[in-house]
Amino acid sequence: MAGRAVLGSLRTLQPLNRVATTCILVTRCEPTLQEVPRVVFPLCRALHQSPPLCAGHNKWSKVKHVKGPKDEERSRLIMKFGLMIKVAVKEGGANPDMNVNLANILEQCRNKNIPKASIEAAIKNAEKGKPASPHMFEARGPGGCFLLIEVLTDQPPRSQQGVKRVLTKHGGMLSQGVSSTFSRRGVVVVPGQSITLERALELAIEAGAEDVEETTDEHDAPVLQFICDIADMWKVRASLQQLGLQVTSAASEFIPRNFLPLDQEQLDAASTLIEALSDVPDVVRIWDNIQVPS
Repeated sequence: MAGRAVLGSLRTLQPLNRVATTCILVTRCEPTLQEVPRVVFPLCRALHQSPPLCAGHNKWSKVKHVKGPKDEERSRLIMKFGLMIKVAVKEGGANPDMNVNLANILEQCRNKNIPKASIEAAIKNAEKGKPASPHMFEARGPGGCFLLIEVLTDQPPRSQQGVKRVLTKHGGMLSQGVSSTFSRRGVVVVPGQSITLERALELAIEAGAEDVEETTDEHDAPVLQFICDIADMWKVRASLQQLGLQVTSAASEFIPRNFLPLDQEQLDAASTLIEALSDVPDVVRIWDNIQVPS
């Protein structure tokens, strides 16, 4: 739904009438950062099918040169989930019973088979490490696409310069006002193999969700994303579970209000830029408004 792609939970929001497809979390995908203006939408009486969201790294799996070797992808996933854990711990403490955000990220870690040792190390480092804090950088990329770049750093100027260097090298630039083109929404994800979209739309109304998106995860497995107001996210999650659905994650996401189609050259350049940004050590997640062809 970002940069569709911690990339995802440990890598991922917008009006209901979208025109396109989805934290890559790049898969980085939930801490509370500088809040963008909240837009509250009334519950849709008749939900409808929308194209997949354009935020999140999973959409980039369809772009040839983005997918690297499995071991490299695995290492990156563990590292980014570690950063997400650190953000959650710094914002709400290390006890998942008292920190809903952390509890959700740990659930995502289990679903992604993140090693227990890596999880414990990330929590320990967050408690004893330097006083890092989350920050959001706004940028424009190839073809005029918008990017929200979340970082965790104890030196914001240093991180900003690192992000700026990557942007400049790959045809992008820092740009103010980008955050206003995204809407922060709750996204509850369930596997899509055992339920039809039509039935999901019916359940969304019962659960209090506003919309349902069909997309795929980083392994190209079908998933359904139930979109709702952030304040209703945990209620929607509980309702879907009571209705018999298996919830794999629930997180706040930045979903673009409008989507931007790119030609193939621009798409290749944008995917290269987002991949380079994801390699910056301080970067946690990236959201974008790029419409990737299905």
